[in-house]
Amino acid sequence: MDISSQLEKINAYSRKTLCAEDVFIFDVILCDNEIDRDLERFSHDALITLSSLFIGKTGISDHNPSAQNQLARIFDTQLVSDPSKITSWGQPYEYLKACVYMVRTDSNSDIIANIEGGINKEVSISCSVSSKSCSICGTDKNKSSCSHMCGKKYSGKLCHTVLDDVSDAYEWSFVAVPAQINAGVTKHFSESAFHSAPTLISSDLLQKANDSIKHDIIRLAFISGGEPCAASAASAVSFMDTEALISFKETLSKNPSVSSQLFKPQNSDSLDSFRISQE
Repeated sequence: MDISSQLEKINAYSRKTLCAEDVFIFDVILCDNEIDRDLERFSHDALITLSSLFIGKTGISDHNPSAQNQLARIFDTQLVSDPSKITSWGQPYEYLKACVYMVRTDSNSDIIANIEGGINKEVSISCSVSSKSCSICGTDKNKSSCSHMCGKKYSGKLCHTVLDDVSDAYEWSFVAVPAQINAGVTKHFSESAFHSAPTLISSDLLQKANDSIKHDIIRLAFISGGEPCAASAASAVSFMDTEALISFKETLSKNPSVSSQLFKPQNSDSLDSFRISQE
């Protein structure tokens, strides 16, 4: 894509006409179809859906949902196939590439320098998926459980979870360690995942799962009502156990507007005290 075509797409998001000297343009790989560190991968259809949903989405840092933390914006995407590279599960490699722009200012000159220097490189995406199926038998883990365990091999095939039926894409972030080799995804836990094999879940793993669910609830509250709702949600979930967290998150996922009704705005200029670690 030549610069004039890029600027035409970029200016669809700007209030004034930007020229080549005004913007810094770069590409990022948002996600791919390889099995990630959490033994999950996106399906081909999921990548196609994400390619359209992520156009126009903002880029932030460490999934910090603050308007002041907005760094860049996606103005175009492309699903790229590489037949010369085969995934660990035996299919041609494909990835979702995003074309991104930033407005050149004195305040973001250091960020641009870090991107050009390869420091700010890894990204993670935040999206919602409705289907998480077993790669061995196809069972949707959001609806029922199966006997196959992720990480084990069955007839020589590594069991993992296939993410599909993407319903929304929220944002993408620069992170230090993404779930995927090139990107990551926000996790969604279902109640059946905890009750199918409770003896296999350590207290440390359960705490990480709780933190992830809390983070998703705060994100849903932010999407619905902004920072005031997100801050109130962070305070509320700190007192919930796993079962309550799962139930509450499922309610918000089905009807995000509920968060603006449940969470009254608090007098807070920052969400720093409510951050949940993503380590």
